[in-house]
Amino acid sequence: MSNLELIESYMDELFPDPKCELIYNTDYELLIAIMLSAQSTDKRVNSVTPIIFSKYKTLLDLSRADLRDLEDIIHPVGSYRKKSLYTKEIARRLVEEYNGVVPTDREILESFPGIGRKTVNVFLSEYYGYPAIAVDTHVERVSKRLKIAFLKDNVLDVERKLMKKLKKDSWSKRHLQLVLFGRYYCKAVKPLCSTCKLRDICREKK
Repeated sequence: MSNLELIESYMDELFPDPKCELIYNTDYELLIAIMLSAQSTDKRVNSVTPIIFSKYKTLLDLSRADLRDLEDIIHPVGSYRKKSLYTKEIARRLVEEYNGVVPTDREILESFPGIGRKTVNVFLSEYYGYPAIAVDTHVERVSKRLKIAFLKDNVLDVERKLMKKLKKDSWSKRHLQLVLFGRYYCKAVKPLCSTCKLRDICREKK
């Protein structure tokens, strides 16, 4: 069995049916939740998004939200001032330019404030099932530790290598598996190496 097959087999063993851990009901709720998760955690985001979307029940309401009120709600996720501005502007553009529907065009999505390539990949993969691999801090760390990518590689290098090595119809699933593996097992601090079946192929071998 190749190292890649070993990795895929272990991911399937640990996470046979991986799920996105962000809480959302609509396309715009997911997009905003992903944006808020930058340099934060899904747990923190999930503590504020229900408050946002229950207080501002429509995109129009959200676009007209008092900025100070939004800042108070979003404060726990970090970078709350700019993320509050992003939230209002995303809502405004969706209402005024796209009839309240999140577009699926990558270039348009990346023109929204706070929305980059990783966010678009997560959104399209999660909401529409579009094959994509989003390289967040967990995916980058795991990919480098397991020698899928070089230590010097940037996030786009890592994404391209994963896309090349993994089957396209598995990209979305593998992305989620790598996120969850990095979040709960192959952690940045105190990874659970002693019980890991991939220890022998790990770059660090703690």
